[in-house]
Amino acid sequence: MNLDRIITTKKSGDEKLTLNKRSLEFSLCDFWSWNMSDILSNATRGIFAEYLVGTAINFDKSAVRDEWGAYDLETPDGIKLEIKSSAYIQSWYQRELSKISFNIKASLYWDSLTNLQATEKKRHADVYVFCLLHHKDKDSVDPLNLDQWEFYILSTNELNGYPRSQHSITLNSLKKLTDAVPYDKIEETIREKNKLNLK
Repeated sequence: MNLDRIITTKKSGDEKLTLNKRSLEFSLCDFWSWNMSDILSNATRGIFAEYLVGTAINFDKSAVRDEWGAYDLETPDGIKLEIKSSAYIQSWYQRELSKISFNIKASLYWDSLTNLQATEKKRHADVYVFCLLHHKDKDSVDPLNLDQWEFYILSTNELNGYPRSQHSITLNSLKKLTDAVPYDKIEETIREKNKLNLK
């Protein structure tokens, strides 16, 4: 029995459920729409933020997201990225806007291809991109509107030198370390920040 990791191929969404070698009316796209339409949900918003950054760096659209990777994305020229997201507005009932904080904990990397785990906790990416859906009005919030997002970008060296908690970072702390950039400045800023790792 072969128990190696399955390498997933990209689906189109047109694939159908089958029964007794017969296609049913339900497609993979139907599942995606049913499962992923709530982009404000924390888990879905995090994946969507990865996608947003991917589009900004001109990632390989034919590739499939690697849920088990040591980092989230890689630029075409090899800069490893960790993507974090947060938002003031959630899809559930709120008494007040959410407080903005991002997890920056070092981790043990588990290799899903070999089933081996690293023995030292570290940050595996070169650059961190903190994606904030900064819109504060529940009636008009729209994660598809890139004007409602802002992006804070730090090199891993900058995070490693952060004098406070090494587990999380607040928005106020981020603002002391770097300025927000719009979507169309993400790629340029990633390159600039990566240079700080090379010094």
